[in-house]
Amino acid sequence: MRDMSPTDSASLTIVRRREQLDPVDDRRRRRSVASGVWFRVASGSYVRTAEWRVLSPIEQHRVRVSEALRRIQPGAVISHRAAAAHHDIDVLGAWPDYVDVIVDHASGGRSTGAIRRHATGLAGVQRESLGDHEVTTPAQTALDLARTLPFVVAVTAVDQAIWTGRPGGALTTLEEIVGLLDVNRPRRGDAQARRVLAFANPESSNVRESQNFVVVVSLGFPRPLVQYRRILRSGRLAIADLYFEEQDHWCEIDGHGKYLSPEFGAERDPAQIVIDEKNRENEIRREVRGFSRWEAMDADRPRDIYDILTQDGLRSFKPRP
Repeated sequence: MRDMSPTDSASLTIVRRREQLDPVDDRRRRRSVASGVWFRVASGSYVRTAEWRVLSPIEQHRVRVSEALRRIQPGAVISHRAAAAHHDIDVLGAWPDYVDVIVDHASGGRSTGAIRRHATGLAGVQRESLGDHEVTTPAQTALDLARTLPFVVAVTAVDQAIWTGRPGGALTTLEEIVGLLDVNRPRRGDAQARRVLAFANPESSNVRESQNFVVVVSLGFPRPLVQYRRILRSGRLAIADLYFEEQDHWCEIDGHGKYLSPEFGAERDPAQIVIDEKNRENEIRREVRGFSRWEAMDADRPRDIYDILTQDGLRSFKPRP
């Protein structure tokens, strides 16, 4: 059957065991899963592997959430990364195989392989309707992630929630998240959440940019501006991923994909794009005191970024990691 659930970002062929009446088909499906033709999304739910691989990680998790909601009792409160996928709040790193829900302190119930229960209580939890269930609001979701995820990962999630460049506008604001933190009773993770919110930046457009910002500051360099804009002498608008204003130091954070993406140059071949980008860089270098360039994934190796920035003349108050 074709499943066009609004939580899915693509049309998938989803087969559910409880909707299959022929046991022969069920056995055939299990053989297809073993051979890799079909993929098991959740207990009793399967999609064609080729269609599954086309989806982005956040889209895949959104499908997992949609399928999990079909199997649990009405009234569940979807939260944390499950809610993030629903709201299109991207998160650095791999998405889990389980679905997060919040439950009352006294309701109990163990987490399973498919469902992770957070027994933090529902008092003061901001949520909205999701069919027969509920989901935490973008602000509540961002706060929950700020409390529970590793620091850098938490910053990337909050930045995605408050990103002002998102089509249709930001999902929430930093002020709204801080307000939720202030009005509710203290909870475990509040101290980290305040540190995360102090780093949050509504200009960061993707999780890797957020990660690089946190790494640069953690390495002891000055706090840079994000998505800094300057009109060059030629009249061209140039945007720096990171810019150290006092030092007049410009930083470009690249991914290989931009040289091939239609958005970067639909009518130019990759060679022309590289040439144009080099000319743009030369123009910027003539107007700033310092210039650095590195790959987005270099943030997984902070020492490399430290070396690049110091070799390009920027000073840190911390020793080399």
